Amino acid sequence: MSKTEEVLIALRRVIRATDLHSRQLIKTASVTAPQLLLMQAIHRQENAIISKLAQEVSLSQATVTTILDRLEKRELVYRQRSEQDKRKVHVHLTAAGQTLLKSAPTALQQEFVNRFNGLPDWEQSMILASLQRIAHMMNAQDIDASPFLDTGELDRQI
Repeated sequence: MSKTEEVLIALRRVIRATDLHSRQLIKTASVTAPQLLLMQAIHRQENAIISKLAQEVSLSQATVTTILDRLEKRELVYRQRSEQDKRKVHVHLTAAGQTLLKSAPTALQQEFVNRFNGLPDWEQSMILASLQRIAHMMNAQDIDASPFLDTGELDRQI
């Protein structure tokens, strides 16, 4: 097998693992990876506001708002206008959202982060450089992408 074929197989495995994990997350927790990561961010931030959440999860405020709309419709989060500053809207987990968060499996992204952070600096740099080079070779360097290991639209409905 050529090195080109081996690289393509490795890329396909990454894509496939991400897709399988996304499907498993939807099946077991009934949320997408971006929804889960946003709920985790809400849990970490007391009186979370949309702009800070968007910053933490590296998504636009519009995308975060769309995800929140879906989570709110499912009664997993609720929004509350600030009493001190009416321009601010705080986001909170509902009891159902907290329960879901406690029982949800670990996100594939978190497993990756833990393992990646355990690598020596030189190896992290090598992986980063290789992946950036691959993205460039695939003319994907200008594609808008957030740091989520998920397939499909970030704000998709399940």
